[in-house]
Amino acid sequence: MNELQDKITITKSAALKLLAYCRANDWSGYDPYDALNSRVFKALPFLNFKLARLALTQGVKRCPVNLRPMLLVPKTPNPKGIALFLSSLVRLSKSGMVDGGEYVRPLADKLLALRSPGRPRSCWGYNFDWQQRFELVPKGSPNIICTTFAANALLDAHQWTPEPLWPETAVSAAEFILKDLFWREGGDKACFRYTLVGRGKVHNANLLGAAFLCRVGRVSGDRKYSEPALDAARFSVDKQHPDGSWAYGEAPTQQWIDNFHTGFNLVALRCIQEYAGTTEFDPAIRKGFEFFKAHFFRKDGAPKYFHDAVYPIDIHTAAQSIVTLTEFADFGADNLKLADAVLDWALENMRNKRGYFYFQKRPLFTVKTSFMRWSQAWMLLALASLLNERKLAS
Repeated sequence: MNELQDKITITKSAALKLLAYCRANDWSGYDPYDALNSRVFKALPFLNFKLARLALTQGVKRCPVNLRPMLLVPKTPNPKGIALFLSSLVRLSKSGMVDGGEYVRPLADKLLALRSPGRPRSCWGYNFDWQQRFELVPKGSPNIICTTFAANALLDAHQWTPEPLWPETAVSAAEFILKDLFWREGGDKACFRYTLVGRGKVHNANLLGAAFLCRVGRVSGDRKYSEPALDAARFSVDKQHPDGSWAYGEAPTQQWIDNFHTGFNLVALRCIQEYAGTTEFDPAIRKGFEFFKAHFFRKDGAPKYFHDAVYPIDIHTAAQSIVTLTEFADFGADNLKLADAVLDWALENMRNKRGYFYFQKRPLFTVKTSFMRWSQAWMLLALASLLNERKLAS
């Protein structure tokens, strides 16, 4: 019991210190993909073409030194980051660690203010231009990832304190996903696309969209949301490999297998089953979770990025590992022990004395840049999820 209490105390301390850091920075900061926000780049229009945008984004992201201050990249709030903070504060308030009244409504208001402008339905996009392989996605252009995290956070907040606007906004977001991002090709083949451009088949985006629609279907009692969501979930389950893994997506350039996207898939499938009231995906979930545990962790608790390679060890991978293992606590007592081991490793190797977490650990050095969405928001959610699970189990 003393050992467990010590772990809870350490986790609480880390969560409160990280929360203080994020609040002091007004929930805003840099992002791995925000290079195109550079005022220097914007002042040089002759560089505004696809290859230059790709090179700048990837070069700044991969550089071990943070070039953003030199490039005049501003620190800004990210809608997905704000959503993660909101969900985290709901969890921390449930566990009795903070006064939710101090945080929940202000964060919800900030999230509502960050909706994509000019859209008839509620949706959210990233706070930077995003150069994909073939298309440029403008800042604020909505996508399924930002939208599902934002709308789910509003539903989380509504569970903490009822506010009619929040579920109304979530239903509006579900309408956006269903009408603008859902496609079907004959029979039962269906999928949710990531952005408004193309028909990319990215499994975590598809399953997160399906899980959110199943949640809205449960809240609203309207099967028009859950039925297409189940068809989309079946698409990704059919693409699961025999060993339980998933490629990131179905395009030839998307065939890698990584930790945190696998975690997204597994958590989303559990949510789909819960909200839709089905056990249809049990075999896929169990097989996928067995692969997850067997392939993504070193013996010392360090979370591997890829199933066949350790580096880079990414803080986002650590955070989602903790979230996934916490969500699967009922699959075995050793899952929370592994979550503790991941957290212990991250606290020892990836945390600054100011309380924030570094970006990546590579074989010869650590990239110590602080990213608000990618690193801090995810780690706060991981800490809050672990504390909430401990409270429920006690």
